[in-house]
This record gives sequence, C-alpha cells and structure tokens, in this order.
Amino acid sequence: QVQLVESGGGLVQAGGSLRLSCAASGRTFSGDGMAWFRQAPGKEREFVASIRWSTGIIYYTDSVKGRFIINRDITKNTMYLQMNSLKPEDTAVYYCARGRAGAVAIRDYDYWGQGTQVTVSS
Repeated sequence: QVQLVESGGGLVQAGGSLRLSCAASGRTFSGDGMAWFRQAPGKEREFVASIRWSTGIIYYTDSVKGRFIINRDITKNTMYLQMNSLKPEDTAVYYCARGRAGAVAIRDYDYWGQGTQVTVSS
C-alpha cells in the first residue's frame, strides 16, 4: 500500500510562487513514476508534470513549461512542485499520484493523494 500526502497549497497573487510537497510512504518506488495533476472547478483533472523516480526524467504539460519545476528527494520519499509566475488559470486542486513512469493519463496512476488547493488571485 502507498500513501501520498500533499501540502503547500494556499492563496497567492498572480506572478507569485508556491512549492507543493508530496510525501510518500509505503513500498519503494524504484521503477515508478510520480506525477502532479490538477483539477479546476468545472473542469476535468489534467496532467501537470511527472518524474521517473529512479532516473529523474521529467515531463511537463505545455502550459507550465518554463514556470513549474518538478523534482524529488529520494532520501525523503518526497516529490515537489515549484510553481513560479503563477497565473489565475493555475487555480485548481493539485493532486500527486503514483503510477506508470512517463504516463500522462489518469488511468495509468493507481495511488492518489487527497489534494491541496492552490488559488491564484489576479
């Protein structure tokens, strides 16, 4: 069993920054992928970024490239999402998930955190 707990969300003005954390417990991740998804009100959950746990290979959705940085601390079993130059359209509940390395589809992730709210004011 894997447990994922997000933290770090909050309210920030446009142009500001936040760093989300996802602490994982349970089995180890050697070949797994970890990802961030987000879901805005009235919209479907969408892929944001992912990282292959063993190699650190990273994927981003186009809308966050150059603004968001995903990384992980293997010793702490924790993944991070540094979000810079935030825009009102980044407002959403952000979820971390564990699943198939390199995947962008929700169906490829089998463990999910409870989510953390990010609100960007204009």
